[in-house]
Amino acid sequence: MLAFLDSASEMDIREGSQELGSMMRDISLDGLTSERSPSSRSLSRTSSRVNLLYKGHEYGTALMKYTYVVACQIYGTQKAKKDPHADEILYLMKTNEALRVAYLDEVSTGRDEKEYYSVLVKFDQKLEKEVEIYRIKLPGPLKLGEGKPENQNHAIIFTRGDAVQTIDMNQDNYFEEALKMRNLLEEYRRYYGIRKPTILGVREHIFTGSVSSLAWFMSAQETSFVTLGQRVLANPLKIRMHYGHPDVFDRFWFLTRGGISKASRVINISEDIFAGFNCTLRGGNVTHHEYIQVGKGRDVGFNQISMFEAKVASGNGEQVLSRDVYRLGHRLDFLRMLSFFYTTVGFFFNTMMVVLTVYAFLWGRLYLALSGIEGSILANDTSNRALGTVLNQQFIIQLGLFTALPMIVENSLEHGFLLAVWDFLTMQLQLSSVFYTFSMGTRTHFFGRTILHGGAKYRATGRGFVVQHKSFAENYRLYARSHFVKAIELGLILIVYASHSPVAKATFVYIAMTITSWFLVLSWFMAPFVFNPSGFDWLKTVEDFDDFMNWIWYRGSVFAKAEQSWERWWYEEQDHLRTTGLWGKFLEIILDLRFFFFQYGIVYQLGIAAGSTSIAVYLLSWIYVFVAFGIFAVIAYARDRYAAKDHIYYRLVQFLVIKLAILVIIALLEFTEFKFVDIFTSLLAFIPTGWGLILIAQVFRPWLQRTILWNAVVSVARLYDVLFGVIVMTPVAVLSWFPGFQSMQTRILFNEAFSRGLRIFQLVTGKKSKRDKV
Repeated sequence: MLAFLDSASEMDIREGSQELGSMMRDISLDGLTSERSPSSRSLSRTSSRVNLLYKGHEYGTALMKYTYVVACQIYGTQKAKKDPHADEILYLMKTNEALRVAYLDEVSTGRDEKEYYSVLVKFDQKLEKEVEIYRIKLPGPLKLGEGKPENQNHAIIFTRGDAVQTIDMNQDNYFEEALKMRNLLEEYRRYYGIRKPTILGVREHIFTGSVSSLAWFMSAQETSFVTLGQRVLANPLKIRMHYGHPDVFDRFWFLTRGGISKASRVINISEDIFAGFNCTLRGGNVTHHEYIQVGKGRDVGFNQISMFEAKVASGNGEQVLSRDVYRLGHRLDFLRMLSFFYTTVGFFFNTMMVVLTVYAFLWGRLYLALSGIEGSILANDTSNRALGTVLNQQFIIQLGLFTALPMIVENSLEHGFLLAVWDFLTMQLQLSSVFYTFSMGTRTHFFGRTILHGGAKYRATGRGFVVQHKSFAENYRLYARSHFVKAIELGLILIVYASHSPVAKATFVYIAMTITSWFLVLSWFMAPFVFNPSGFDWLKTVEDFDDFMNWIWYRGSVFAKAEQSWERWWYEEQDHLRTTGLWGKFLEIILDLRFFFFQYGIVYQLGIAAGSTSIAVYLLSWIYVFVAFGIFAVIAYARDRYAAKDHIYYRLVQFLVIKLAILVIIALLEFTEFKFVDIFTSLLAFIPTGWGLILIAQVFRPWLQRTILWNAVVSVARLYDVLFGVIVMTPVAVLSWFPGFQSMQTRILFNEAFSRGLRIFQLVTGKKSKRDKV
C-alpha cells in the first residue's frame, strides 16, 4: 500500500478509491444476502480486484523494504519429529512470501559428535518447497545462556535494513498502524538532546481486559505503565529502558554492540531491559513516540499472573546484583539516578520494605505483650492510637491505591475523570485490593529470595486464555511457601497477641491496630481461591481435598515429578539453598530463629511456669519438644516394623503411648501448677518451634542427609504440610458449603459470556461426576 502511494499519480489514486468503493458495496451486498460474514468467494473476488490496482512493481518494492524473521529455535527438531507445528510454520511461509524462519540445526557427524548451525529458510514460490538461504556453522551448542535472548541474538544477523522492530509472540500489529510506520522511522533523523535515538519506543494496547476481573486489573495496570509511564520515563526523566515492548531498534548500532539482549544464564532473566541498560551505558538514546500502537495479550489466569510477577521480581533481584545497574548507578547524575532507582529495582525494594514493616510491627507488639511491658508502660490509649495510625498508613499502599494512582490518571486522560473514578470504584468492588495485596506478597517473596540466595529461573506462563479451575494441590504447590505459610505465621501472631495483650482486651483498639494486618492475612490466604473459576464449588472442593491428600502421601519413584509427589516438590522448594553462599545460609538461619520466639514468650504464660521468669523455665520447656519427637519416632518405627504383618503389635504400641501420655498429664495436674488449657496453649508455642527446626535442617541438608535423622525430618515436614493444607482448606470448605456463594463469585469476577460458559461446563462435569459415582 505504501509503495503504491509513493509512486501512484493522482489519477491512479482516484481510480483506486472508486474501485475500493465498488468493492465495499459488493461486500455489504454479500453480507446482506447471507446471515453470516461475507463468503470466501466474495473475499477472493475482492482480493483479485485489489491486485488490479497495483502496477506490479509495488510487491517487489515491499519485499525489498520489509522482511519478517521468526526466531523459532526448535523448528529443525519439529521437522525431524514430523511435528504438526512444523507443517503450520511451513504453511505460514507458503502464504507469506516475506516470511523467514531462523532456527538451530543439530547435525550428527559421528558416534557422539554433533555440529550446530544457525539456519535461515524461506518458501520458494517457483520450486514450491522450503529452501535454505543461509547456513552458518556455530562453534558449539547455541543455548549456553537463557533461551529467549539467545534465540533473538542468533536471529538478528538474518535481518536486513536500518531498523528492527521486536514483536513478542503475545503481541499483534494492526494494518492501520503499519501504514504509520514510516512516520515513526523519520524520528531517526531528529536529535533528542545531543544524540539521535537508538531505540524508538511505541505504546501498547492491552486487548485481554474483558475476559475477567483479573484480566481487567492486569490490563488497567499494564496500560498505565505502557503509555503514561513510558512517556514520563522518556521525557522529562530520560531514563526509559526497553521493557519488552514492540520498540524499534537502530539495527546497525546494536549489531556492533552485542545485539538486542543479553543472555547470561540466571542474571538475564529479564533479558529485554538489559538492551536498554546496554544502550544507555554505551551512549545511546532511548525515546518514546506514540505514532503507532501494537496490541498485546496479557496473562488472564491467576496462576499465570503470579508466575509472571514472580519472574519479573526474580529478574529485578538479579538486576540489583548485576554490573549493569552498578555502572548505571555510578554514571547517572543524581536526579536521573533517583528516578532510575524508583522506577526499576526501587519499586520492588519498597514493596519488600512495606511487608517487612508489617512483620516488624507485629513481632514487636507480640514481644511487648508477652513480656508484660505493654501492660505496664503502653496501656494508655494515646500511644496505641498513634501506633495504630502509623500502621494504617501502609493500608493505602496495601489496597493498591498507590499502584492505582497512575491507572486513574491514565484513564482520566483517555476516557475522562468521572469514568476513571467509576472504574476504580468498580475494581474495588471486584476485590482488586485483594489481588494487589497478594501481588505484593509475590513480589516480596521472590525479590527477597533472589537477593538473599540468587538462583532466579525462567517461568513459562503460557500467555494463553487459560481460564479454568485450578486444583487445590496446584495452588498449594505454587503459594505454600510464598504466601500460605507466611499468612499462617502472621495470623498466629495476631491470635496470640489478642489472647495475651492487656491492650487487645479493648476490641476497638485491637481492630484499629490490626485490621490492615488481618486484611493482609486474609488476602494471602484466599486470593488463589477467590479468583479461581469454580473456586467455591462444593463437589470440586471435596475432589480437590482428595487430590491434595493423594499428592501428599504419594510415595513414587525417583522419577516422579513435583506435580505427582510431595517429596519431589519439597526438594525442589529447597533448590535455592543448594546454590547459595555461606552468607545466604547464615542469614536464612538467623531469619528462621524467629519461630523459637513463640516458645520463649508463651511458656512463661503457662500455668506450670507458676509465674516464674527464670531462664530455666524456657530450657525445661525443650523437654516437651524432645518428648514429642521421641513419641513420633517410636510410632514411626512401630509402623514400619509391625503395621504390615503384626498389626496387633502396632496397635499395642499406640495404646501404650496414649496411656503413658494420659498418666503424665494426670501426674502434672496433681503435683504441679499445670492447667488443662496449657495443653492447647503449648501447641501455639511448640508447633512454630518444630517448623523452625525443619527450616534450619533444610539449610544443613548436605550434612544431615547422610544421617538417620534426615528421614525423620522429611516425615515431620510432610505432617506440617498436611497441617498447613488443612488450615488453608478450612475457610474454602466453609464458603463452598454456603449456598449461592459460588454463583455470586462467578458473576462478580467474570464477564457474562464466560459466566454462561462456566455454568455449562459445571453442568457437564457435574453430570459426569455423578455418573462416575453411580
